[in-house]
This record gives sequence, structure tokens and C-alpha cells, in this order.
Amino acid sequence: MATSDRFPKYRQEIQQMMFVSGETAEPSTETTTLIEEIVRQQVIEMLIRSTALANRRGNRSISTDDLIFLIRHDKAKVSRLRTFLSWKDVRKNVKDSDDKAGADATDFAAADDPLAGAVVAGPQDVAAKPKTKRAKVGLAWDVNSFYSVQVPEREDEEDEEEEEQNYATLQRLATADERTKNMTKEEYVFWSDCRQASFTFRKSKRFREWAGFGVITESKPNDDIVDILGFLTFEIVQTLTEEALKVKEREDREKKGRGGSENGNGDNSKKRKRETGLFDPPEEGRTPVEPRHIREAYRKLQATTQKSNAMLLHDGRAPGRFPLRLI
Repeated sequence: MATSDRFPKYRQEIQQMMFVSGETAEPSTETTTLIEEIVRQQVIEMLIRSTALANRRGNRSISTDDLIFLIRHDKAKVSRLRTFLSWKDVRKNVKDSDDKAGADATDFAAADDPLAGAVVAGPQDVAAKPKTKRAKVGLAWDVNSFYSVQVPEREDEEDEEEEEQNYATLQRLATADERTKNMTKEEYVFWSDCRQASFTFRKSKRFREWAGFGVITESKPNDDIVDILGFLTFEIVQTLTEEALKVKEREDREKKGRGGSENGNGDNSKKRKRETGLFDPPEEGRTPVEPRHIREAYRKLQATTQKSNAMLLHDGRAPGRFPLRLI
């Protein structure tokens, strides 16, 4: 897969996402540009497919269900996305209730108190404030959505399906814990800042232009659509980086087993040394993930299973082109 001549717009964000995903050396511009092109290709494909789904429903605007439907087979990712949307809803409701409570208190006291704007909530006010509960995000294809009356949720009820879906998420959290357990306070603060990297946060206009809204799809995206795409783009970079690191680790083992440093790639075999910084062992030079590792990782993630091949070849004829797989 070749990169285009488009000027990269998300180099810093991709570097931060790669760092959180395990890449502790500084990747080259070629590497981050290649990742950005892959992410953009994936976003365009998601927009094309979700627009087609919306058109089948007789709607020109894509919905959150259209996007989530595209990744419905990845239960762990759907679970993480539903949790993300649930907490987003909680934050929105808390902000709205705080704004409303502040406005009501100000209006009540404004007539007699010139300092009514400086309202301080007392213990009774805090106790009286309703407790915000994290809502469960429903999906149109869930079995429960087929019924008009829903069974009330119980506090002590365990969701076995959700536990199963969260297994991959717990594994990822365990990996993150392993990466951070020996960090100093300053290192962990830097790590936390990098975890906030986003293609969309406070960059929605740039993201819409970059992704092709208005060209690929006619619908104007709402905040939820942009936030979901922001979540998925982070996941794509993380998956690509983790897979590329595995490719590089396997390559390094094979190189060490041969007892040589040649890799058939010319000058790229040289170690790119950098100044000592966070997570850099002072006596070691580091070799960052290179474009060839990203390409191999992308190839592996695009590889279809034997079962999928059998389904595509059931009529005895190979398709001219396998469909793009969403990462």
C-alpha cells in the first residue's frame, strides 16, 4: 500500500497513540504518514458502508447504529464503544443538571442578594441532587429491542454476555498496567496525556474535511457520529501498532538467530539513536517501527480466514477483489 502526496495532519496524535500502544521509540514521518493514510482509508470505507445502510432505510443521514453495525462482529470493540457512549451520556446529563441547578438557584436569589451569582452548594443541596446512573446503550438488532416492554434491570444481576465481551478489554488493561507499573509520577502523567490523543477532539472541522464529509456522504455528522469515529480511529492506530510491534519482534528474533544484522532493506537496518528521554534505556539505541512493519501488519489484518475464503469461493470462481476489512 503506497502513501499519497497528501500533507499529513495527525503526526503528533499518531505518535502519542503509538506510544500508548507500546512504541517507545520515535517513529519516522514515513511511518506515521502511512498509518494516517490507512486510518483515512478505513474511515472512508466506514462512511461509504454506513451511508449505504442509511439509504436502505430510506434515510440520507447516517446514524450511530449504522456505524456500530459495521463492527457488530467484534464484540469486545462494541462493548468498549457502548461503555464510551454510556459515560459520554452521563457527563452530558451531569453538565446539563448542574447548569440547570445553577440557573435555578441564581434566579431564586437574584431578587434579594446582589451576590447571588456566587452560589455555594451546601451538604443538603449535594444530597438532594439526583444520582446520575450510567445508561445502557441499546442497539437496534439486540433481541430486547424487539419488545415494547423491557424487563427492569436489577442491581445484582450479572450480565454474562457483557463479561465475555469485556474479556479482551481486560486483557488490554492488563497490558497497559504492565507497561506503566514501573513508571515514575512524571512518566505516568506523560502517558496519561498521550492517552487523550484524538483525531476528533476539538478538531471536528479538520476531521470532517480530512474524512471527506460532504463528498463521500451528504449527511452532516452530529457530535455522536464524530465521537464514534474518533473512538474507532484510536482503536485502528492501536491495533496497527500492536500488530506491527509483533512483526518487528519476530523479525528481530530471526535476525538474532542468524547472527547478523542484515534485513535486505539497505539503510533502514541502522539503528536510529535519539537523545535519552522517557522510557529510553540510557545505554541502548532503539529501532522504531518502520513502514515495512506497518505494511506487514496491515496485510495480516486484511488476510481473510479459510472459512471466509470458502464462502467467497462457493461458486468456484474467485472474486476480482476481496472487500476491505475494517480493522
